[in-house]
Amino acid sequence: MKKYIIAGLLVWLPLAITIWVLLWILGLMDSVFQTLLGAATAVLPASAHALLDRLSAVPGLGVLTLLTMMLLTGVFVANIVGQWWLRQWDRILSNIPIVKSIYTSVKQVSDTLFSSSGQAFREAVLVEYPRRDSWTIAFVTGRPSGEVASRLGEAAGPQHEFVSLYVPTTPNPTSGFFLMAPRADVRPLGMSVDEALKYIISMGVVAPPSTPH
Repeated sequence: MKKYIIAGLLVWLPLAITIWVLLWILGLMDSVFQTLLGAATAVLPASAHALLDRLSAVPGLGVLTLLTMMLLTGVFVANIVGQWWLRQWDRILSNIPIVKSIYTSVKQVSDTLFSSSGQAFREAVLVEYPRRDSWTIAFVTGRPSGEVASRLGEAAGPQHEFVSLYVPTTPNPTSGFFLMAPRADVRPLGMSVDEALKYIISMGVVAPPSTPH
């Protein structure tokens, strides 16, 4: 009986977690839509409140509205006029105290992660961590720059190329550790980033197929 229960659990658990994540995302988007409706209620005349109440009761309208807004925003910023307005918007937010620190940091990270020309999370490697002869999977996120790069060059010599690495934790890869290590000390892997993430999340159970060297 224990074997059958575990077999049934392996069937339903991935589906349940998938549904839970999707419901969480939909709930988050719907809450944002409700916040926008609340702001509209505060600025629009009382005659429009009844219409806003009917809109808030429509299931799925919040998700559809936000997806449409993101699509239209993407179309707008893809041309010259949109790029100009985007630069002005960035300049305004970058001059507001406190806001600029949060906005600039988040924008730099998102531009690095989601840019089609970026190199973040484009390569999975093996690195010795947290001690010698103990290996884990990490992702190359770029190369050290600025003062950090110059200090590393002074310590190890200019002939050593360093790479920036993100070491995710298991089974939650959204948290992890940031390392800077010599390129010679990491071992490139033939598996894709998606395969490496599956391997990490499954704690080594779901192993990707071997890639011939």
